[in-house]
Amino acid sequence: MAENEHRDDQRETVAFLSDSATHGGVEPETVETHAAIVFLAGENAYKLKKAVRFPFLDFTSLEERERVCRREIELNRRTAPQLYLGCLPVTRDGGRLSIGGGGEPVDWVVHMRRFDQSATLDREIERHGLKPDIVDELTDAVAAMHAEAEVHRDGEALAQVKRVAMSNLADIEADAAAFPADEAVRLRTRTGQALGRHAALIARRASAGEVRRCHGDLHLANIALIDGRPVVFDALEFDERLATTDVLYDLAFLLMDLWQRGAAAEANRVLNRWISRRRHRGDLEGLALLPLFMSMRAAVRAKVSAARSRDKEPGEAESHLEEARRYLQVATVMLEPAAPTIVAVGGFSGSGKSTLARRIAPHLAPPPGAVVLRSDQIRKELAGVGEMERLPASAYTREASDAVYAAMRVRARVVASSGLSAMADAVHGTPEERRAIAETARDAGVPFACVWIDADRSTLSTRVDVRTGDASDATPAVVSQQVEHLSVPEDWPQVRNDGAVEDAETAALDAVRRQVPGSLEPFVSQKRR
Repeated sequence: MAENEHRDDQRETVAFLSDSATHGGVEPETVETHAAIVFLAGENAYKLKKAVRFPFLDFTSLEERERVCRREIELNRRTAPQLYLGCLPVTRDGGRLSIGGGGEPVDWVVHMRRFDQSATLDREIERHGLKPDIVDELTDAVAAMHAEAEVHRDGEALAQVKRVAMSNLADIEADAAAFPADEAVRLRTRTGQALGRHAALIARRASAGEVRRCHGDLHLANIALIDGRPVVFDALEFDERLATTDVLYDLAFLLMDLWQRGAAAEANRVLNRWISRRRHRGDLEGLALLPLFMSMRAAVRAKVSAARSRDKEPGEAESHLEEARRYLQVATVMLEPAAPTIVAVGGFSGSGKSTLARRIAPHLAPPPGAVVLRSDQIRKELAGVGEMERLPASAYTREASDAVYAAMRVRARVVASSGLSAMADAVHGTPEERRAIAETARDAGVPFACVWIDADRSTLSTRVDVRTGDASDATPAVVSQQVEHLSVPEDWPQVRNDGAVEDAETAALDAVRRQVPGSLEPFVSQKRR
């Protein structure tokens, strides 16, 4: 059915909402999408659902438009209560239309607080990039949203993943004018292989409660800086089935969007913080699904971008088509075979090994980079305390530390077995600890690389003395004990970190590259478009 077939009955409503008299004399701006028109006037925004029908939605009835308006308010108040003010009727009162009147509803609108449209993160990242504190706050909000989301255990998870994947492929293959046939075939082949490999894992995660009523459309254009803080809005409201997914599939949209923009460090930071905030051991095994899920998200964007090229002027149409083909390439790249690596980063407290581990991690194949397994965080998790809570000396006995290192090695093996690289970030101050992490990689059947980060003793002590807001409990006294009683490995490449951290990062990456050629992700160096 054509998009405009049911638009006639909304002409009066659109004219009313477009009239400055409706908004106290303020001339409204309008933003139109395929399924809605937003009227912006003063501090208010009114979103009118178009009376349209597509294969994936049907807003042709007044009752359905009311339902999805109310659902949009309900869903988005989870993350953006300050933006979503209510669902209001457009009513006929005494022959005239009004918003929120007492007469018969002729349509419905979502009433929102207006915000600066240039503050969405897709625009922010192009202008300034995203500061680490913004990335962290966003990730915390996403993790909290997933924790609170309603669990669904209907047994349909695997079938739904297959439906979405096959629908994407069918739409891409049908659009021969937009997409090269050989690339579409390649994507279908790789998608089918991934679905076959991971069918049991998809079902297992659903049984474990990881399929929830998620956001459904979690990309940068649906996140805005409001009063300096990232706010997630515009959750998918029209199809419960599409938005009821594995939480990793929800997260995959954000990761893919960051990665394809050249923001690999931000994508990797989101992944690692999301894992550390959730503390769900099952997430490490679930990482095997990320390449498939990120590919599926890119395929969705590919077909949407291609659809937007239609009925556009030639220059604008070509821009949309270029974007669509780039997304198709991303979808295919995500499923390219890539061998994971286990990388051990060692050094005394204050050497900057954790900083360098975070900087190295985005570079490790496959996307979105390595999972950083930091001993300080694992110690706090095993103790059942918050990451910033100081632990007593009893948590640092030899026995306690052995348990921390053992847990780190188990997790490294799980991550590598899931297909992603792992960074083992710990002091690694004894020959036994160093041998054990190397054996972990050998047992997992993946390459191993190691690097020892060093700095002079005064630098080590100064750094730990002034450090705040960090999981480490180290003090200058701890540094002294480490230097006196632990050993520096003679067979690990050594990197000095007394100067610019960028120089140490380059040296550490070179050391990893020499030990495991091909371990670094070639796409990380791409510039943001």
